[in-house]
Amino acid sequence: MKERAGIQSVEVGFSLLGVLAQAAGPLMLRDLAAAAGMSAAKAHRYLVSFQRLDLVTQDATSTRYDLGPAALKLGLASLSRLDAVKLARERVVPLMEQIGHTLALAVWGNHGPTIVHWEESPNAMTILRLGDVMPLLSSATGRCFAAHMSREAIAPLLNAELARAQKLNRRDLPTSLAEVDGMLDEVRRHGLGRVIDSLLPGVVGFCAPVFDSDGHIALGIVSLGPASSFDAQWDGKVAQSLKKAAAQLSSDLGYGGG
Repeated sequence: MKERAGIQSVEVGFSLLGVLAQAAGPLMLRDLAAAAGMSAAKAHRYLVSFQRLDLVTQDATSTRYDLGPAALKLGLASLSRLDAVKLARERVVPLMEQIGHTLALAVWGNHGPTIVHWEESPNAMTILRLGDVMPLLSSATGRCFAAHMSREAIAPLLNAELARAQKLNRRDLPTSLAEVDGMLDEVRRHGLGRVIDSLLPGVVGFCAPVFDSDGHIALGIVSLGPASSFDAQWDGKVAQSLKKAAAQLSSDLGYGGG
């Protein structure tokens, strides 16, 4: 079959975006160009155009380049079109009305668990935003994903967060791999990630995992609210409602596990 004609310059330029998407953080021009296999002068020309389109931003102080707001919008739009997210979005409003607290959906993105849908309870204060990346150790969402993904996949984020936790010496966060393993065992045992006052003071959060037909975590259903009115019990109304909704969605996606 004859290959269809395309625009080579678009394909070449996109390699820069691909490098930024895979990078752990912003990059200097020379490093970005080298990783994309082009000269710094050539990369700069593409980056100027990408900046005009908000696909790339450049920090005025460090001069490093990173993905811009337009790239984030494209990524979130793509993630929200996944079948699992589509199915979950249809069920968010009834579930929110049932439990009376804000709900969100999260998937694993390039930089960790990422909020891709948000349904705010009428009486709730705004806590998170679309596109927010949740920490592994101090958020229910992060703990949920960390408990059901391979250690290899989460290792870079986990090691960085452990180092920060050790410096802060926070008693509510694990500071060793042994403590992390104990925390994640608790998540798997209860079928939920939970935090109380860890992410934000006075805020409780749960996250229930949804699995696909291969048994991989496809997304997390998240609920959070003020400790004064949020049922934080493992066997409470919020926890049980989330687990039931996640189990049903997992079944609908073809998951046959218990």
